[in-house]
Order: sequence, then structure tokens, then C-alpha cells
Amino acid sequence: MKTKLIILGVATLLGCVSCHTIGGVGRDVESVGNDINSAARATSRAM
Repeated sequence: MKTKLIILGVATLLGCVSCHTIGGVGRDVESVGNDINSAARATSRAM
């Protein structure tokens, strides 16, 4: 159990560090959402 908690903590830390700031996480999520939205629109037009 302790090992899983450590792994989860390290993974969370790496995720935060890769975005540089917590605010960066929001921008990253927004960017992914915009990309998904664009792909959905393109798919809808192609149908």
C-alpha cells in the first residue's frame, strides 16, 4: 500500500512539473479540449 502511494505521489509530481505550474495544467486541458472539439467538427463535416 505504501509503495502504491509513493508511486502515485511521484506520478502526480511529474505531471505537475511537466506543466510547470498548476495554471499550466488548465491551459493544457483546455488545449486538448479544443483539439477534440476541432476533430469532432471535422468528422461531422466529413459525414
